[in-house]
Order: sequence, then structure tokens, then C-alpha cells
Amino acid sequence: DGLLQPSPDSPTNKSKKMAIQPLENYILGVQAEFDRIPPDRSSVLDQLAAYIQNRLNQSGKADVVCICTHNSRRSHLAQVWAQVAAYHYGIKNINAYSGGTEVSALNPMATHALEKAGFAVQKLSTGINPVYAFKYHPDEPALIGFSKTYDDPFNVQNGFIAVMTCSHADENCPFIPTAAQRISLSYDDPKDYDGTPQQEEKYAERCRDIAREMLYVFSKMIKS
Repeated sequence: DGLLQPSPDSPTNKSKKMAIQPLENYILGVQAEFDRIPPDRSSVLDQLAAYIQNRLNQSGKADVVCICTHNSRRSHLAQVWAQVAAYHYGIKNINAYSGGTEVSALNPMATHALEKAGFAVQKLSTGINPVYAFKYHPDEPALIGFSKTYDDPFNVQNGFIAVMTCSHADENCPFIPTAAQRISLSYDDPKDYDGTPQQEEKYAERCRDIAREMLYVFSKMIKS
């Protein structure tokens, strides 16, 4: 399991359909946009794919922790899309997590963007740091989202690939001793548009950017 060099006729070489049709349609649309990724960015994504493949080869699984300062927006979007991209391309034994350098709350506009993309979103708790569940297939466990530090007990504790999704966290957390690898994959913060007429559009745009890149990563792995 987790092999990234399947034969052309292997079931692993065929993408899996999402049972939620709007999400399937969204993914198919995003897959057609890989040519929008500039070469300098795709080279970083290729490196991430190589890191994941190396972890699979070495230990039979790959844990990915997506990290930004507040674990509020970009890191959650990256976590969700990494897990879904792995499922979509049939890459097994991938476990995606997210965390921050400090705790805040999962921003409701980020959950709204995922809901608009086709996820079934459920709010499991209220309070200052609510817990959400993101369902992408009825036969797969929901992805759980809430703000936490990257070393929270909810997350894997060592041997993971740290994906730094914002420049602030990348600069202010220069060394993560429990990570096996680390890669900088910063995204512009949709928070800059909070309270503006462009708010929903910018969150949707960032969600799609991250979806495109995570799908690209796992598509490269399966073709390697």
C-alpha cells in the first residue's frame, strides 16, 4: 500500500469519484487548471511530492502537517485538500493535519469556502474555538477542523512533513525539531479582505488555489 509506481491498469492509477457530486465537479474543474501553476511554484510542489513519496517508501505512510500562524484559514484549507487529493488519486496511508504557532479559531469564511466547493460541513461545537467536520465521501471519516498548535496532541508528533502555508509562520518558526522535512508553500492571506465586498470571492479564490496545488502534488506522485 502507498506505492507510487502502479501499473497502468492498476486501480490505484485511476482517480476515485467523490460521492458528493458538486465536489466531484469542483475537482474536475480544478484539475483542468494545472497549467496555471507557474514553473517556479510547480518546482516547489514537485519537491513536496518527492518528500511524500520518500516518507511512503521509508515508513509505509506519510504524515503532513500544514502550518500557519493562527491555524485559522490557509493551513486548514491545505490540510483538507491534501487529504482529499490523496483519496482522489488513490494514494493510501496519507494523513493530513494542520496547526499553528498559536491558537485562534477556524475562520467561518474558510469553512464557507469549503462548503461552496462541495464539502458537507457540520459544526460540532460552539464557543470561541468551534470544531467542524468536513465530509467528502460517505464511506470515509470526516476531517476534523479546529484551531490548535502544530504540536497539539490531536496531531502526529514526529516524523512528519511540515508544510508552511504562510510566510509569518515560516519566518517565526524556523526550526521544527520533530519534523522529518519542511517546505515553504506560502499563500496570500484572505484575511486581508475580511469585511470587504471582495471577502467571499477572495476566500473562494484561495480555496481554489490551494485545491489546485494539492491535487497537482498527488497527480505528480501517481505519474512518477
